[in-house]
Order: sequence, then structure tokens, then C-alpha cells
Amino acid sequence: MKNILVPVGASQNALSNLQYAVDFAQAFGAKLYVVQVYNVYTKAGTMIKIDHILEEDTLNYLNDLVSKVDTKNVEVVVRALKGKFIDTIELACKAANIDLILIEPRIYSEDEEVFLGKTSGKIIKQTTIPTVIVPEGYVFKPIETILMAVKSAIIKNEGVLSPLKAIKNNFKAIVNLLLVKTPYYNEGDFDLNDELTAIVSDVTYSENPTTYHGVLEHYKTHDPDMLCVVRRKRGFFMKKWEKNQIYKKDFNSSLPVLVLSELK
Repeated sequence: MKNILVPVGASQNALSNLQYAVDFAQAFGAKLYVVQVYNVYTKAGTMIKIDHILEEDTLNYLNDLVSKVDTKNVEVVVRALKGKFIDTIELACKAANIDLILIEPRIYSEDEEVFLGKTSGKIIKQTTIPTVIVPEGYVFKPIETILMAVKSAIIKNEGVLSPLKAIKNNFKAIVNLLLVKTPYYNEGDFDLNDELTAIVSDVTYSENPTTYHGVLEHYKTHDPDMLCVVRRKRGFFMKKWEKNQIYKKDFNSSLPVLVLSELK
């Protein structure tokens, strides 16, 4: 894991999230890209573009934020990016060969009832880039145990487990697999291939309405430092997948959540 991207908003948690990102990047010896996306506007009643002003303001904000954290020996690259949020983030990830995005749950939202705000939710829903959701105010610590929860272990997409393997190997973490039989279960969903078998130390089977309900049932038994789930339309966030934001009443986590790309 060489390149990590952190989209920064204007939330009260931005500073805490950035410090976690720096600490996480240091653990991997990775380069950290700190970015904020702004839109292009024109001044009312004129044809004078003010995007250069927005770019300067954005860079000043980001540089000020970075100056307030302990960057340690991490190479931090600050970028103000112009364009539509998701398109711009995807282009930036491609250009910088990003391996992982670190996001706070509410990049811009101040709604206390929301777990994932619209901006963070768009990253989870609309991109295929591996992402870690870092709880608000969470302080970095080495990851010793990871609970991976899925309703199907079938893997067809190459490299989808790479972020999980990188985190496991870097921290010498134990990965426990929770296979949840939901109403969408198909024969063969619980067959593990050699790649997944080599990663996990223990497998638990559960039958629940959703993967999230399975996590709630077995969470305390495994006592993980990180939760790993899979991004798919009928995956972990299926209950609110039609919306970009997810409310705490539907899902909440006090631990970092690694969201992988679709397995198949």
C-alpha cells in the first residue's frame, strides 16, 4: 500500500481524521494525498470566473489543516481539485495510483443522526475504490484482529482482497470470517477459494436477515479492531443503498470499517 487519499471537508472532525490518516500512512510507509474538491462558479452578473479564488482558498485551508497535525515522516501532498466530486475523486485516484481512500463518516454533514453523510456515502456507493471509514474522533492503533463479514465468499474479481491482505500482513493481524446466510443465499456462497482460505484464521456461520444483523450477533465474540465488508448493491449497506446517506439507526460503528470492492 503506497498511496492513500484523504478527501477533506469542513467538519469539526477533519483534524482528527487527518491525524488518523497520517498515522495509518506512516504504518505503511505510504504517501498521503490530502484533497478537497471545489466546484466552478462564475460571479453573478459577470463572466469573471472565480475558480482561481476558490482554489487559493481551498489550498490555504488544507495547508492550515496539515500544519495542525503531527505529520511525522509521512510525505503529505496537498491538492485543491476542481470539478464534480465523485468524477474528480476517481480521476485523482487514477492519476496518483491510489490504493486506499480514508474517509470520515460525515465529510460535510453536521446531522448527528447520520452515520454516513451524502458525500461519504457517494464514495462508498458510487466508486469501486477500497475505502476505510474512520469513526469520528478515532485514535489510530495497530490492528490486531479483523472481522470480515460477507453473505457470499465467491470471488471473481482479481485483486479485490489486496487491501485486506496488505493490512493483515502489515500489522500481522488475525482475520476472522463471518459467513451470513441471508434470504439471498445461493448454493456455493460459502465455498472458500484458496486465496481467502489462506487469509482467514477462523470461520463462523450465521443465519440472519442481513449481514449487518450477523455482525451485531457475533461482534462481541470476535472483539475486532476493524470490520471488513464488501461493496455491492445487495451487500452490507443494502438497507439504505438507494440513498447516499445512512442513518445511525440503520448502521453505526465505533471501529474503522474497510469496504472492499465487489468480490464478483
